[in-house]
Amino acid sequence: MEHKEYIPKGVCCRKIDFDYENGKIYNLAFTGGCNGNLKAIAKLCDGLDFETVVKKLENNTCGARNTSCADQLTKAIKEVM
Repeated sequence: MEHKEYIPKGVCCRKIDFDYENGKIYNLAFTGGCNGNLKAIAKLCDGLDFETVVKKLENNTCGARNTSCADQLTKAIKEVM
């Protein structure tokens, strides 16, 4: 299993960490941001394949921002795809 650490841009969370193997995401954790919502996203994504996560979360926005913590996760995933 490999590990990815990503520093997101333009959002409240300061770091995104996850493990991955065979194109699936595990042990997703966000540092900072909306704690409850990001814990829920992490639970929902656990064990999903990269393509599914990207398809569901890419281009999600937060308020007036053109990105979100979920969208930043897709950028981290794309770096390891």
